[in-house]
Amino acid sequence: MNDKTTAGPAPVARYAVWLVLLAAAGTFALTMGVRQTMGLFLSSLNTATGLGIGSISLAFAFGQLWWGLTQPFAGAVADRIGTGRVIFIGVLLVALGTFLTPLMTTTGGLIFAIGVLAAGGAGMAGPSVLMAATTRLVPAHKRGLATGVVNAGGSFGQFAMAPIAIGLMATVGWASAMQWLAILILLALPAVWVLKGNSKQLAAQSAAASGTRPLTARQAIGQALATPSYRYLSLGFLVCGFHVAFLATHLPGVVAACGLPPEIGGWALGMIGLFNIVGSLAMGWAVGRWRMKSLLALLYAVRGLAVLVFLLAPKTPAVMLVFAAVMGITFLSTVPPTAGLVAKMFGPANMAMLFGIVMLAHQVGGFLGAFLGGYVFQATGSYDIVWYIDIALAAGAALVNLPIREARPVLVAKTAAA
Repeated sequence: MNDKTTAGPAPVARYAVWLVLLAAAGTFALTMGVRQTMGLFLSSLNTATGLGIGSISLAFAFGQLWWGLTQPFAGAVADRIGTGRVIFIGVLLVALGTFLTPLMTTTGGLIFAIGVLAAGGAGMAGPSVLMAATTRLVPAHKRGLATGVVNAGGSFGQFAMAPIAIGLMATVGWASAMQWLAILILLALPAVWVLKGNSKQLAAQSAAASGTRPLTARQAIGQALATPSYRYLSLGFLVCGFHVAFLATHLPGVVAACGLPPEIGGWALGMIGLFNIVGSLAMGWAVGRWRMKSLLALLYAVRGLAVLVFLLAPKTPAVMLVFAAVMGITFLSTVPPTAGLVAKMFGPANMAMLFGIVMLAHQVGGFLGAFLGGYVFQATGSYDIVWYIDIALAAGAALVNLPIREARPVLVAKTAAA
């Protein structure tokens, strides 16, 4: 059994817990839901622009990387200046980038719309900022389940947005469908007022209790990077990004390569989102009861085994949907234990920034997964090589999480002036 996450200073109660969770989970549902359905538009983008799957995959891959690059900086700003401002700008950028994407006809234009605007905005209104705001605003004994609920919001968004996107494409065409999704994202704006605030008070309380000065951003990053367990956690999460981005971008292509109807791709993405709700909530419950590193190792091992079974099984609609369901259970359920470990090791004061760095590692893997999927398929006509790489990486991620020490490391700071 695992001890509960380190309590830390009491959060400032501003809204009811359910309202905080609704705001954070709803924002994640809209931003993640739209991003995770972009793979449905890949074939239409290719037909309209004639750029080739490889070039379009590069735009998606850059978006994966940029989504991660924005999160440490967005987290640092949110920790110091305020979550509300960061989320407000992020939501507007996601909407703008998604709206402009159908108007782009070059690789550079797609990289700008998908990779810079939409992905950068989604990073600003993404899990590092949302998880940190939730950790700050809910009681310590509810943080594990709360992060699971927020993570499930992203999963619900994927489940709900996939059929919405398919329906819009069938009725108004792919370009208008994407622009309607951009307008839908603006429904996240009211969450700005609920999640506003920063972690300055938490940092001051923690420093006063320990007789030290609050850590600067540079000190917090330096001490985190000097902690081996933090590096192991980031390396495992890099593998998670590879897997998630490959599936989100190329699962409709995998469905087509298996000779299955195109609508199976949309339903497979929806199944991933639906079952990730189950996985996220279950993992949010489990992080307070078992070792988080053991849960992560189990998740990565299950992923690798599921991919191996899928490669050996006949490619029927039923097999594809069952595979998507299994992948959904493990898809983003890695987030609650990963966020929980960051909070347990370093406390909530700098969590948005430190979890943002872990998310950056995740998105480096995401860049590789999205890009290699398109590159390998264009070169070989098959995704098999990428699947085998994924199995090997999943086994490595399961092993690298085992040495993690869940005890909170000693943080050294200058003694406060008397």
